Amino acid sequence: MYKIKSIPNNLRPRERLKEVGVENLTDQELLAIILKTGTKNKNVLELSLELLKEYPINKLEEVELNTLCKIKGIGETKAIELIATIELGKRIILKPKSNELKLTGSKEIFEATKYLFYNKKQEYFYCLYFNNNNILISKKLLFIGTLNRSVIHLREIFKEAYLVSASYIVCLHNHPTGNVTPSEADINLTNSLISTGKLQGIPVIDHIIIGNDNYYSFYENSNNFS
Repeated sequence: MYKIKSIPNNLRPRERLKEVGVENLTDQELLAIILKTGTKNKNVLELSLELLKEYPINKLEEVELNTLCKIKGIGETKAIELIATIELGKRIILKPKSNELKLTGSKEIFEATKYLFYNKKQEYFYCLYFNNNNILISKKLLFIGTLNRSVIHLREIFKEAYLVSASYIVCLHNHPTGNVTPSEADINLTNSLISTGKLQGIPVIDHIIIGNDNYYSFYENSNNFS
């Protein structure tokens, strides 16, 4: 295996980072630092370049774990480390700076939670649980569906609400297509959420559909919430 020692000192990515700063490294060099080693026939810089030719940097985040594992020279360990690094970078950029989320409005909730759905190819259904002071006390991913369908169990939504002693609930799910227009299933689910919330004494304040940097709020578009 060609290790980093086979590369001249002045060309080694780690040494380059220390010398010129991380912002001046190429995508190839940054990727080489994450991958650490190459293969029997190519060093880590060559492996990085080969990977970037197949998956340019703007497409690399879309590659699934199983696909990366099949690339010669990557393997499961490197694939996991790479995906974890990409996810960490996304969270640093997209996640709100404040850890405290207050129940102030649908737009504010959308802005604070849209990172959860970034580049997702399936439907993800989250519930946000708030206390009497309208402060978020729990966020839970409850269901993962297909491209355009997920199976929601109301009992799981309210079970979690009781466990954390929530006073209010906001439900969120994404439309991977980017179109936030509610489907008939979305409308029926929202009506069930409202009625069950009233019966349980834990109101569902809003149900928000997340698209491509846009959203649809049932609260903002309906008179059914009280």
